[in-house]
Amino acid sequence: MKKTKKIQIGTRFIGGDAPITIQSMTNTDTRDAQATINQIHALHQAGCEIVRVAVPDQRAADVLPQIVKACPIPLVADIHFDYRLAMASLEAGVDKIRINPGNIGASWKVKEIVEKAKFHQAAIRIGVNAGSLEKRFLTEGVGIQSRHLVDSVLDQANVLESFGFSSIVLSAKASSVPLFVETNRQLSAATDYPLHLGVTEAGFGIPGIVKSTAGLSILLAEGIGDTLRVSLTGDSIQEVEVGIALLKSLHLRQGGIEWVSCPTCGRTQVNLESLAKEAKERLSHIQTPYVIAIMGCEVNGPGEAQNADFGIAGGKGRGVLFQSGTIVKTVPEEQLIDALVDLVESAERKE
Repeated sequence: MKKTKKIQIGTRFIGGDAPITIQSMTNTDTRDAQATINQIHALHQAGCEIVRVAVPDQRAADVLPQIVKACPIPLVADIHFDYRLAMASLEAGVDKIRINPGNIGASWKVKEIVEKAKFHQAAIRIGVNAGSLEKRFLTEGVGIQSRHLVDSVLDQANVLESFGFSSIVLSAKASSVPLFVETNRQLSAATDYPLHLGVTEAGFGIPGIVKSTAGLSILLAEGIGDTLRVSLTGDSIQEVEVGIALLKSLHLRQGGIEWVSCPTCGRTQVNLESLAKEAKERLSHIQTPYVIAIMGCEVNGPGEAQNADFGIAGGKGRGVLFQSGTIVKTVPEEQLIDALVDLVESAERKE
């Protein structure tokens, strides 16, 4: 795995030996400070570690000090076009700003932003998207290619470096998974700045989750990426939940339960989905990295989940409770979850 520079973002670090952080973005109207603060706290509770807010105008910038004061995690201001909004955001105390220097305007404006970021010890993320790439980086008659995105990102990093600034995070996003993956492979090979990963405009529901996971998992498995956002239409909390699950599935994060459950078949004689949801809800407070299996039948359940720390396998009107592949006891179906919770919590007390 290639080591990148370690950049401080408020109380967190991105890059180097720091763990991969999960980000999200509020979808409230930032000008409504209380609604935005409420959503930030909900995201934090879900596991979000860095949060971004849009700053579309001066009214949004005016309430940033209130949001900064109430924010429990590092705060990023998302800025486009108006350098004054970046200046106001930094003055308000945000930990990082996301800009595209190419749409900020004259170099003196970028320089003023850099000087303000230096003074406030804030970082800058250069964010380039395939959908808004500057025309000067395109090749006439050719569609957007990875080299166009890489050239744009590195060009803008050079602008910040020319002003003596190096607290930089880079991101090159695309909605096309192959374009996103190839771009970030090339960017990783060309620089040691930490990379922020995200398949932009991934969509909603299952298609959006699959699209994001497809792109992110390829790069993460190759050791590329220092922080990520799963960009989904809808509830931002789902972005965080998917991000956490993705990192856990790649063994890039520990903490909390890893759930295993079978897809069900004709042998299933219990409401497995209901059992799984109840188990997840009642054991949500457990932070020890247990593997817990919720299986649909006694035929293969304990064997298929033999690597699980704990689990249940349903039967007709009853089921078995097992630990590390060994059956502990048989209990009535309506007592399965109680028995599982008791077993896990008992083990937790012994930790």
